[in-house]
Amino acid sequence: MRRQMYFALAVVGLVIPYYFLISFLMSHGLDARLFVKQLIGTPISIFFAVDLILSCIVFAIYSGREASRYSIKHAWICMVALFTVGLSCALPLFLYLREPYLSER
Repeated sequence: MRRQMYFALAVVGLVIPYYFLISFLMSHGLDARLFVKQLIGTPISIFFAVDLILSCIVFAIYSGREASRYSIKHAWICMVALFTVGLSCALPLFLYLREPYLSER
């Protein structure tokens, strides 16, 4: 049951962020300057961006250690998800992949 919930959360973590990215791209195209300007345009947006970056670093360290600890196959997919989608997809995807290894112990 928990594993299916993690998978559903990974799908939600893929779809919702990309909805907003696609909306931006449809409105403004590949305007990198505007993207960065909007991303770090205010102190509160910088706060969220820095918080997310630090959380991604912690996740990368944690997931690497856990993947080694449990010998989780295909854990590299989570790093791909982290850098192409974000933490909202990568974290539940990692928990989904880790779940069978927890029940073995």
